[in-house]
Amino acid sequence: MKPFTTHRGIAAPLLRDNIDTDQIIPSREMKTVGKTGLSEGLFAGWRYLTPNARDLNPDFILNKPAFQNATILVACANFGCGSSREHAVWALAEYGIRAVIAESFGSIFRANAIRNGVLPVSLPRASIARLATDLQDSAQPPQIEIDLNKCVLLMNSESEAVIMSFQLADAEREMLLNGFDPVDLTQTHSAKIEDFIRDHRIKRPWIYKDEI
Repeated sequence: MKPFTTHRGIAAPLLRDNIDTDQIIPSREMKTVGKTGLSEGLFAGWRYLTPNARDLNPDFILNKPAFQNATILVACANFGCGSSREHAVWALAEYGIRAVIAESFGSIFRANAIRNGVLPVSLPRASIARLATDLQDSAQPPQIEIDLNKCVLLMNSESEAVIMSFQLADAEREMLLNGFDPVDLTQTHSAKIEDFIRDHRIKRPWIYKDEI
């Protein structure tokens, strides 16, 4: 998994509450059990006028010229709610989305995002509104820089630099910074696990009688 340390990219305001995983990738687009081949189906119900022919909807934010190469999404409350399909995160990641900034996230989606290298940033609604205003008013393709080491994001608006801090649990931050999945994270504690097993064998040898 690609580590996330710092990232600077175009940010697109997708200002809707309760964007669910079926809207992120409709079930008809889930034609694989792998992590690839899903990006074309990302937001297919909104992104295309005719999904089968892939006629682009010019009014959808990711199809507008300023946001076509977006790697950051700015959304509202409860992003990624709905079903637990991991395909939603896979589609975002394959499209190139490296971070989603939202007021809140569906809990399973949020966990899936971290396990697939997509950073979920939670900010208050007022901060989301501030970012969205600056993104929409920007004369240039609007960019946000995210520093996961410091847990801050920076946006240079037309009038001033906007700096916002966010929080992430230590284990989640470690996974993203190092590109770890849960197995990788567990393996970082191998020495402690071996020490525990060694001590456990001494204290309860009858459990291991076939191996001693």
